[in-house]
Amino acid sequence: MFNSVTKGQTMESGDNQVKILQGDAVFSGSATHALDPKRRVTIPSGWRDAMGKPAYVFVMADPHEKCLRLLTNERMQGIQKKLLEKRFSDPTVAQKLRIIGANTEQLPLDVQGRIRISDRLLEFAGIKGRIAFVGAVTYGEIWAAETLAPETAVDQAALGEALSALDF
Repeated sequence: MFNSVTKGQTMESGDNQVKILQGDAVFSGSATHALDPKRRVTIPSGWRDAMGKPAYVFVMADPHEKCLRLLTNERMQGIQKKLLEKRFSDPTVAQKLRIIGANTEQLPLDVQGRIRISDRLLEFAGIKGRIAFVGAVTYGEIWAAETLAPETAVDQAALGEALSALDF
């Protein structure tokens, strides 16, 4: 199930209101989809709505887990802006930029909201058939559904710890 907030919309939670700025997408909730015979997968409609129905998205290998990150164009432009501040004449910077670029794909969405992730990235994440989409607030995660245990209850302690660690 997805909770989506569209750009420019106000999200309310109790006494708190948060204005979602233009270009900001909130990735929340989780869902499971299957690769079709052409190895395409449909991005959840709530996420597409939150991203403003984009023509394309970016998918990159996660640097910490065996999953993929789904990024909006705006998020990728923010990353690019930070990278442009680096010294290109430094060979270690050039090497790191090459690694990031080689492990990131710009993928168009078809009219049904499907993307075709490369076999290389699917293999990295261990995805063969079923895909689990998990919201990570500022980006979406794409997992092999078999690697994630189904969540049947809210882990209040883990949620409290995560919020505390991020100063909420």
